[in-house]
Parts: sequence; C-alpha cells; structure tokens
Amino acid sequence: MAPSAVVRIVTHDHPTGRDAAARARNAALSSTPDLGPVPQRITVDVEQVRRLIADRFPEWAGLPVRPVAKGGWDNFTFRLGDAMVVRLPSAAEYALAVDKEQRWLPALAPRLPLPIPVPLAKGRPGADYPFPWSIYPWLQGEPASADRIADPVRFAVDLAGFLAALQSVDPVDGPQPGKHNWFRGATLRTYDATAQRALTALDGHIDVVTAREIWKTALDTPWDGKDRWFHGDMAPGNLLLDGGELAAVIDFGTCGVGDPSCDMAIAWTLLTADGRQAFRERLSVDEETWARGRGWALWKALVACAQTVDRSDEESVNARRVLYGIFSEYAISCG
Repeated sequence: MAPSAVVRIVTHDHPTGRDAAARARNAALSSTPDLGPVPQRITVDVEQVRRLIADRFPEWAGLPVRPVAKGGWDNFTFRLGDAMVVRLPSAAEYALAVDKEQRWLPALAPRLPLPIPVPLAKGRPGADYPFPWSIYPWLQGEPASADRIADPVRFAVDLAGFLAALQSVDPVDGPQPGKHNWFRGATLRTYDATAQRALTALDGHIDVVTAREIWKTALDTPWDGKDRWFHGDMAPGNLLLDGGELAAVIDFGTCGVGDPSCDMAIAWTLLTADGRQAFRERLSVDEETWARGRGWALWKALVACAQTVDRSDEESVNARRVLYGIFSEYAISCG
C-alpha cells in the first residue's frame, strides 16, 4: 500500500475551484484508510548509535551517548553529549516522518511562540541500522502532568495559543494525512475498528451506551474541509514544563495539514475542567471540531481502559479518570 491513501488536490484561486477541491477532499477522506499491519519494530543500542555517529558525523564521535528514559515508541531517543539528542525510528513506517520533519520543522519554528525541535543534521542508514535518522538540540524541561502544572488555566491558554499559531501557518504544500502520521488529520473512522474492539472488551465495565453515543456523534460530525496545520500527538509527554509552565512542544512525527480536531484531545486527557473551557475559548473551537476532538480523546481513553481493564494501577486509574471526564463534559454539553 502507498504511504498515503489520500489524494492531494491541487487548487487554484477561483472560489469555484476551491469549493470543488474541498468537496473532493472530503469525499476522499470519507473513505476509511487502511492502517496496514502492526509495524515491525527493531532494536537499537548505544553501541549502534556510537557507530552511526562516528561514520556520519565524526566531529561528534567523542561525545557520550546514553539512552533517554521513556524515550518513546515510534523512535529510540539517545542523548548525544549534553546539548543534542539522536532520534532513530523504530520501524519503517515511523521512518516516513524523517524527511517531513527535516523539511517542515525549520519552517514552522519561527512562526510559533514556543520552542520546538529543529533538526541539526540528518543521518543515513548504517551500522546495521536501516533507516534515516535525525539529530536535534536537547530541549530542557520535564514532561507535563497534572501535578506539575503550576496554573492549570494559564497552561491551557498558553497551549491554545501555541495551537492557534500553528493553525495559522500557511498549509499550502503541507503534508497531507497518510501513513507517515497514521492518518491524523483525516477521518476518525480510521480508528473505528479499534474503538469497537475496545467497547466490546469494556462491556459490563463502563457505560458503553454513552461511549457509543459520543463515538457515533464524533464520527458523524463533518469537517469543513479547510486544511490547517496540526501537531497530531498532543500528549502530556510531548509538552515540556519549566517551573510548572509550558516551555516547549516536542515530537512532531505525526504533524501535518488537514482536520486539526485530533489536537483537541489534550483538552480531556490533561486539562482541568476550567482549563478545558479556557482552552476552547482561546482557540475559538466550534461545536463540530470540539465534537470530533472529543471523539479522538474517547478513542485514546477506550483503548487505554481496555488494555488495563483488569488492573488497578496508576495507568488504569488515569485511563478511567479521563474516560469519566469525557462522559461528564459530554453530559454538561448536552444539558
């Protein structure tokens, strides 16, 4: 299968052409892309990284290399000295994002109010490692979590301001949804089969009637067809804090242009109720985008709950907290 199931529509300035293009793009996105098989991940160790650095960038060969704790799933992450980080895709599908990041992050960075990782160099395959890879500057900060955020409302407003700036960047020629970002920015129906499996597994454990209602509403709510830039993985681990305040946004592997509702999921997965309202107001999110964003959050929560259904550890408790928060907010919105 080709990396993307979505056809890029070339538009012209005439309004009729733009309208026709939007209709054609919506028709393309109404079909459900095929995610394909589960990526076959490889392993990477410190010695491999050292050999790759020595071969491609001998000027940095003397710097220490050490793995980053919780360095990610799509990529292996290693510190290179004190000021850089090496990011190596863990599977061929994840490697599709390397060229995208190399091209677009330098263009996005000057237009955004917070630091993002801008590539310093691109590495080629070698030392028994088969994919392209990147070196980035190390951005200081600690991953966001509810207990580390100093002011939940200010954090929400700052995050919304970042996304507003990102959405304002000209989307022309930007990367359309595809395998490079697992079809973020396209239809939420891509993940319907996963959500349905989770709902089946959770029957008798959660209110599946409400969950199905929220999910169906999200699936049935249309997108206006206007391309906007999105991050694609607004998750706590990709938001860095300094002194409890939002300091940087990292991991743009799933970024692209299309429907930005996937970035709304963070409103339920991290923000407080007051923060969620401030976030929505600052970003001026319409009802349709909000409903689809709620669907993205629900999909994440259902999968997490299904994976931890027989557990009572921190991960399970957090998944249930997010799910019940979605239910509560939905009930209020319907009231």
